[in-house]
Amino acid sequence: MMCEQSGPRALVEDLVHAEQVGFDFSVASDHYFPWLDAQGHAPYVWSVLGAAAQATEHIPLMTYVTCPTARYHPAVVAQKAATVQLLSGGRFRLGLGSGELLNEHVVGGGWPPAAVRQDMLAEAVEIISSLFTGGYVNYRGRHFQVESARLWDVPEHRVPIGLAVSGPRSCRLAGEKADLVIAVEPEPELLEAFDRYGGLGKPRVGQIPVCYDPDRDAAVARAHEQFRWFGGGWKVNSELPGPAAFAGATQFVRPEDVADSIPCGDEVDGFVDAVRAFADVGFTEVALVQIGGDHQKPFLDWAEKELLPALR
Repeated sequence: MMCEQSGPRALVEDLVHAEQVGFDFSVASDHYFPWLDAQGHAPYVWSVLGAAAQATEHIPLMTYVTCPTARYHPAVVAQKAATVQLLSGGRFRLGLGSGELLNEHVVGGGWPPAAVRQDMLAEAVEIISSLFTGGYVNYRGRHFQVESARLWDVPEHRVPIGLAVSGPRSCRLAGEKADLVIAVEPEPELLEAFDRYGGLGKPRVGQIPVCYDPDRDAAVARAHEQFRWFGGGWKVNSELPGPAAFAGATQFVRPEDVADSIPCGDEVDGFVDAVRAFADVGFTEVALVQIGGDHQKPFLDWAEKELLPALR
């Protein structure tokens, strides 16, 4: 459920359709802004997840990912996650990351360096994990304080925590503190580091953008219009302040550049190869982001008939 390209009702309706055609799990982005104006949306994902939990029966839900350090205090994130876990009957996983300036600037607290953001994330994970136990929590950290907090509605099944990784430090935090790891690149070094610090045997979730359309040229054009930011890399993307900055940073990206990195069209083999790149290095799950909010239904119908059988 890519909240940057669809409104809240459409996101839920598309998830219901995805469950019906046989997708195994779902993820939802947690943004205040889209990356580019052409995407055009950014509803509050926690309301969407609540609606999705009621509208579906069995498909797992997950944030991919929530930043628990700026817009949200970690104590509030723990309450959100526990509530969605209860509403969904135990189908929710909490994906966390160190955030992007694009979304976190709105509260006016400034944007600290990456090393500080990692320290903040580590404290946030400690707080959230402690609250999930159901007791009172008091915490005095360098970045966060918690005063006699307690979750009064605690799920029977503890919410699994996933951490997004991009380098050695985040891999260590994920290996030591998380129940699963999240990455958007099929880099074996990330999984090796995760395993080295305690992640061996835990789920690892990847994500790739795809752009299905029977007209490949139309697919490439749409991917370029809405997703050309994807190639900038996390270190760049996390520092850009808004859609205008992303537009400027990607003004020289060509449609053919996008087509080289994102499967476009309706040739199943290209989509399968993109997923295989993750599977071959050890990812256990891969989320597919169909580009274009108005193009979900044809993608899901095609996936049911062509893509999912080929992937399986």
